[in-house]
Amino acid sequence: MFPYMVNFKVSARTLTGALNAHNKAAVDWGWQGLIAYGCHSLVVVIDSSTAQTLQVLEKHKADVVKVKWARENYHHNIGSPYSLRLASADVNGKIIIWDVAAGVAQCEIQEHAKPIQDVQWLWNQDASRDLLLAIHPPNYIVLWNADTGTKLWKKSYADNILSFSFDPFDPSHLTLLTSEGIVFISDFSPSKPPSGPGKKVYISSPHSSPAHSKLAAATGAKKALNKVKILITQEKPSAEFITLNDCLQLAYLPSKRNHMLLLYPREILILDLEVNQTVGVIAIERTGVPFLQVIPCFQRDGLFCLHENGCITLRVRRSYSSIFNTSNEEPVLSSDPDPVQELTYDLRSQCDAIRVTKTVRPFSMVCCPVNENAAALVVSDGRVMIWELKSAVCNRNSRNSSGVSPLYSPVSFCGIPVGVLQNKLPDLSLDNMIGQSAIAGEEHPKGSILQEVHLKFLLTGLLSGLPSPQFAIRMCPPLTTKNIKMYQPLLAVGTGNGSVLVYHLTSGLLHKELSIHSCEVRGIEWTSLTGFLSFATSTPNNMGLVRNELQLVDLPTGRSIAFRGERGNDESPIEMIKVSYLKQYLAVVFKDKPLELWDVRTCTILREMSKNFPAITALEWSPSHNLKSLRKKQLATREAMARQTVVSDTELSVVESSVISLLQEAESKSELSQNISAREHFVFTDTDGQVYHLTVEGNSVKDSARIPPDGSMGSITCIAWKGDTLVLGDMDGNLNFWDLKGRVSRGIPTHRSWVRKIRFAPGKGNQKLIAMYNDGAEVWDTKEVQMVSSLRSGRNVTFRILDVDWCTSDKVILASDDGCIRVLEMSMKSTCFRMDEQELTEPVWCPYLLVPRASLALKAFLLHQPWNGQYSLDISQVDYPENEEIKTLLQEQLNSLSNDIKKLLLDPEFTLLQRCLLVSRLYGDESELHFWTVAAHYLHSLSQEKAVRTPAAEEAAPREDRANNPLDICYDILCENAYFQKFQLERVNLQEVKRSTYDHTRKCTDQLLLLGQTDRAVQLLLETSADNQHYYCDSLKACLVTTVTSSGPSQSTIKLVATNMIANGKLAEGVQLLCLIDKAADACRYLQTYGEWNRAAWLAKVRLNSEECADVLKRWVDHLCSPQVNQKSKALLVLLSLGCFSSVAETLHSMRYFDRAALFVEACIKYGAIEVSEDTEKLISVIYADYARSLKNLGFKQGAILFASKARAAGRDLLKELESPRQEVTEE
Repeated sequence: MFPYMVNFKVSARTLTGALNAHNKAAVDWGWQGLIAYGCHSLVVVIDSSTAQTLQVLEKHKADVVKVKWARENYHHNIGSPYSLRLASADVNGKIIIWDVAAGVAQCEIQEHAKPIQDVQWLWNQDASRDLLLAIHPPNYIVLWNADTGTKLWKKSYADNILSFSFDPFDPSHLTLLTSEGIVFISDFSPSKPPSGPGKKVYISSPHSSPAHSKLAAATGAKKALNKVKILITQEKPSAEFITLNDCLQLAYLPSKRNHMLLLYPREILILDLEVNQTVGVIAIERTGVPFLQVIPCFQRDGLFCLHENGCITLRVRRSYSSIFNTSNEEPVLSSDPDPVQELTYDLRSQCDAIRVTKTVRPFSMVCCPVNENAAALVVSDGRVMIWELKSAVCNRNSRNSSGVSPLYSPVSFCGIPVGVLQNKLPDLSLDNMIGQSAIAGEEHPKGSILQEVHLKFLLTGLLSGLPSPQFAIRMCPPLTTKNIKMYQPLLAVGTGNGSVLVYHLTSGLLHKELSIHSCEVRGIEWTSLTGFLSFATSTPNNMGLVRNELQLVDLPTGRSIAFRGERGNDESPIEMIKVSYLKQYLAVVFKDKPLELWDVRTCTILREMSKNFPAITALEWSPSHNLKSLRKKQLATREAMARQTVVSDTELSVVESSVISLLQEAESKSELSQNISAREHFVFTDTDGQVYHLTVEGNSVKDSARIPPDGSMGSITCIAWKGDTLVLGDMDGNLNFWDLKGRVSRGIPTHRSWVRKIRFAPGKGNQKLIAMYNDGAEVWDTKEVQMVSSLRSGRNVTFRILDVDWCTSDKVILASDDGCIRVLEMSMKSTCFRMDEQELTEPVWCPYLLVPRASLALKAFLLHQPWNGQYSLDISQVDYPENEEIKTLLQEQLNSLSNDIKKLLLDPEFTLLQRCLLVSRLYGDESELHFWTVAAHYLHSLSQEKAVRTPAAEEAAPREDRANNPLDICYDILCENAYFQKFQLERVNLQEVKRSTYDHTRKCTDQLLLLGQTDRAVQLLLETSADNQHYYCDSLKACLVTTVTSSGPSQSTIKLVATNMIANGKLAEGVQLLCLIDKAADACRYLQTYGEWNRAAWLAKVRLNSEECADVLKRWVDHLCSPQVNQKSKALLVLLSLGCFSSVAETLHSMRYFDRAALFVEACIKYGAIEVSEDTEKLISVIYADYARSLKNLGFKQGAILFASKARAAGRDLLKELESPRQEVTEE
């Protein structure tokens, strides 16, 4: 119909505003790259990179207290695709699991009617991806299957549970923070509830420590911190100790095993759980701003901290090269006479604070789990601020003088060391920004290759909510065939602070914010598509008089003028303003003052009514006018004037001479000939219910008719007029429908009290009408005189309606007291929308929104395009026989990637391993990210070793590269043995410095003996005081340790004693004795027999040579793969760390991870990591053939042909099948 396209499709949506106190902790940043947060009873989902609202989920009947995205720690394929799953929990104890893309609730869970304290998905997803653990107050933990809503088990504890934290290194460990203390659970399993009450410990609060009394001088502070011994005891502390009540948060450190942090308002304590002792304190000076929340990082030992002023700080652990010496003698201390020997976290970056007021304060912070380089702050007024970390290389002479050790950029990018000239994107993630902190005894290499970097926060996204209610809303004039070219669906929202916000309803984004008034906006009327009038009244003085403000605003320029000029001070408040149908006239109704009529176009007053003019209760302009007939007359006159003939008598009767003279006058004045004043009508009612009908033309106002009051109606409160229908509403909830053509009226009692407002829907012949009451709203069809839909505040609708309007001919707008504005279908049922139907102003990278086949095909396309020798991001070049719509969606996704990422993907030097890592980050695929990180590290170090094995290279490159670039310690058992040993030594040094009781000393001794540090262990054993009951034992043990010789008889005796001890249940002691006589391999075997798999792996890595260690770990792999343990993904990583690459490929294939297996084999062949023999040849071709089949199922033909041809014999049939349709085409 129209040759041009205008986007005025308005979908149902919700504009959200300020949050409720219950929403404080309801925010989560998913692996999928989206942030979800609770706003009253709604859940809002926004995109973190473009800060656009993507979805508003509405089904909860109470305030949302927690939201959690499902983890993505599993292999994705057609059967288990990339999907957006979210759990949200509310104050009434209901948990809803959402399919966010479709906007539907998959399942609802209810146990008790009390607010959910905490909820988390289980991170180990090998067995099931659907398990959700929740705390149901006061003291129950319940494990749910979130797919079906079935309860798997329920367990109660003695104390009230506040929150919990899973150990990121061991899925069977869970810690509860209770009102009394901390409960450690070490046998958590999805199949059965934990047995027993768990191990309960109490913490004496830091406030009983000297840290607070002495924080005056810097040196005093250092000494005081050194003395802080936060005791963790099994006994309940005495009354003067404040218990855990003021502990805000408890969390495991994901960057190193068995460490936990406790957050207090003024300090963060780092505990080492092996010795239950504080090994680090981050305290705030007296003038500092207290903490609200802390998020520990995984990739580096750092902490994101949120402070009460809304400032986010990043602290990174200082490296220790100067403090400890790892020899057997006393630790050699650096020149500082009093080094604080503990984990020190230096402040590395901080963002700006916000202005905190009574109503505006920071609620909580979330951090990007994939890259850990961005944090989002949710503020109570509904703002979401997204801060990104950026790294900048600083030159040597601008060294910071703060004495903080420098941060260096890492050598590698995406897992592989890169040269200076190669493309890299350091801001991709935290571990690509800053290198690892050096571990004790390791100096940084002297090369100039290390670049020092500074980190800074940059505000990259801001989403602001609606201000707090009251609201006055008005939709711009409706769409017509005449204005279709420039129409925009704009909604003006008047607020309590005097500003008017204009929202664009196609995108739901704020179009303009105009500060126009100094007091609450009471009403808005549009005068055109680009301008409106708004009025505000101040609070009345003791005489009931106010200051009235009436402004005319031009939207494109933002210019506003006082419409009534100097008038407005100390007068009766304006009750309402009404603009006439043709936007010519304005009626201003006051409370105790006669009506004023104004000309909108010239801003002049036409008439101020006399004192005896009746008081108005409701007023409405009529849609009828004489503009058309005037225009006709104008044309006739023009023609007559053009002919300049004498007008005959017959024509005179048509064109009145008065009109001619009037028009000539107007024409001569200017070209204002368009602005002829047409005649318009309005009706109003007085306090008695009498209806008056007045006519306005130019500046004359004529009283034309009066209709006596209807006896059945009370005091009239509002009138609406459209076509031949006039509707009146009154104080008692009656609606009166007048058919002006048929001269009949019908009164209908709605029994809903005061009718606040009635409005007709736009659109020719559309006779729908919305009526607003104190307790809700109704939509009526005035043609049939029957109700279409109704909404009433109460049990099902938690909000009260403040204002209503029509958005389009079939959608209504409701402003409500929960601070939201909803655009709803005419049924007024709250609905979520499908995310793919939404109009976004900026494209969003989120492959999770594509259908499963498309998202997996896109991934394959990004990962490898080896057929044309060069990379492309244009999907149209690929033979991908899906329908065009899906191709367009894929291309949109590709286009939405940032230029930096595109540059990397198009770079031919960007290796396959780096590409796999980058794509796993783009997809937020947790299991792939860990797999490829470990794989890239070990494949690369293998190729380095191979290069060094050639004699020429031996001279040039000593074996430093591997030591300087070890796998991050957050991978724990997967690290290189030498690096792992150093880390464990540093840790035991720290424990030794921090010990405060005999128990701690004993634990340190045990660790030192296992690590083979016998001299230090003897020193500790001899420290035992004579009045200790263990004095004799420890003295003998010291003698034993120093005299153990390698002579045969003593060895066999000790071995016999050790095995007896183990048999009689003293496992730890027996293992210690075996380690004394260098029989650590036997010790590991015993540990494994008794189910201490983690301990055995630890011991193997710190005591055994690589062959023996590999044996122990391979037994562990078999155990992990067994059906009752089912931790195959962990087993894969252990195999990678052992360099068993062909077993990894085999295991991947047996688990049906065809894509990962094929890509892994490709990478191994490139690095020469798989020796090609008959067996491996067979395995490789089977893997390729299966991958080709899965690509064929995705419709990704070119990739399928490529891998089928690589599979040789195994892929021959498939290749024929793939190429056969082509031959048919050519034959035709």
